[in-house]
Amino acid sequence: MSEEGKKLGLIDSLVASEELLRVSWQWALDIANMHKPWVRSLHRTDKIGSLSEARNLINIARQQARNTAPNMPQHQVCLDMIKVGIVQGGYSGVLQEKKAFNDVVSSDTSKGLVHAFFFPNVQHPRHVKKVAVIGGGLMGSGIATALILSNISVVPKEVNFEYLLKGLKSVEANVQGLVTKGKLTQDKVQKTLSMLKGVLDHSEFKDVDMVIEAVIESVPLKQKIFSEIEKACPAHCILAANTSTIDLNIVGEKTSSQDRIVVWGHIFQKEERDRSNVGQKNSSQSPAHVMPLLEIARTEKTSAQVILDLMTVGKIIKKVPVVVGNCAGFAVNRTFFPYLQGALLLVNLGVDVFRIVREISSFGLPVGPFQLQDVAGYGVAMAAGKVLANAFSDRSFMSPLVELLLKNGRNGKNNGKGYYIFERGSKPKPDPSMLPIIEESRWLTNIMPGGKMNG
Repeated sequence: MSEEGKKLGLIDSLVASEELLRVSWQWALDIANMHKPWVRSLHRTDKIGSLSEARNLINIARQQARNTAPNMPQHQVCLDMIKVGIVQGGYSGVLQEKKAFNDVVSSDTSKGLVHAFFFPNVQHPRHVKKVAVIGGGLMGSGIATALILSNISVVPKEVNFEYLLKGLKSVEANVQGLVTKGKLTQDKVQKTLSMLKGVLDHSEFKDVDMVIEAVIESVPLKQKIFSEIEKACPAHCILAANTSTIDLNIVGEKTSSQDRIVVWGHIFQKEERDRSNVGQKNSSQSPAHVMPLLEIARTEKTSAQVILDLMTVGKIIKKVPVVVGNCAGFAVNRTFFPYLQGALLLVNLGVDVFRIVREISSFGLPVGPFQLQDVAGYGVAMAAGKVLANAFSDRSFMSPLVELLLKNGRNGKNNGKGYYIFERGSKPKPDPSMLPIIEESRWLTNIMPGGKMNG
């Protein structure tokens, strides 16, 4: 396939995987220094052949489409776009293809085909009326808030009364915060909060439709929780883990209910609380009830019914659900960490950290990778980073910068100092006093010209 791509002019060069980075860098430098031409595949015409030959082939294809699928307009539209690209050029072809694609997708024919494809396997979602949430920290209280705001009863569970009271007060604060912002009327507060019933045991789990654990990233703890709730819950109950790094198969390996186990996570929201320090939190982020995206991860054993139920719940609580497989990083960190590693690579190559942030902000992202790291917590960043580095060792860049920040007494928003300075009532401010730490990271990384890294 790759040889064919090169022959067609879609691929510039074929190299061994271990040489990919070096050759790519050199290729880009050669283009920048005008030692190589910058060939844009979209504008190439040398592989098309003559115009008369192209038109003849298109006419033959049109007749074949009429013979085999006379009532399917998409085939003729595809041939129309190929012709536009050949006659008017690649750029015009791409622009017209966008419009043609939108027209075809929204057509009655398209809708009918989609319906015919899915109809034989139609399943109906089950009603989720009562959900237990284990852990009342930032994530747990945020999840509970999102659910009760959508009239779903919630049973928050904690290990002692002090933690339980803190969690319930957090939910109440979340609800009152919505009143302050004008998103909820005061007369609905009591009704909303009445849907909470906090517990210290599993006594209320006998009729729950779903359990969501929101505890620290500890495999033994999550396994213990799932083993216990499997016995306490009805057979139909969905068992949801809140994790950004742990293999879902490992979470459920001590149960016999792998078909009911999923990941339920809100993007970049992770509760990391040290039980030895009451009330101490290693995370200070926006609660889950204000996050728009809902990450749902499944294993090969997770039933389609469970996924359908969760997709429905996600829509009920006004989230945008995204379903992914059980892979390293799931959706969020699989997307975020290459972006973060790219930014750290640039920093270790000598690019100013706050220039990177300015460029990303000008691109349209509300928060840069370093401020996000400060807010998310360095513990989460390091844990997820190691998981992804182990999974993709051949294409990961591990910077020592976060470890150096921790070593120098910086822990992001948790203690007010990271890449940024965090002060109550003020926006985060770039902290130039951390630049010597960046210099130490560059010295330790020692990335040499040409992409070679010395230990």
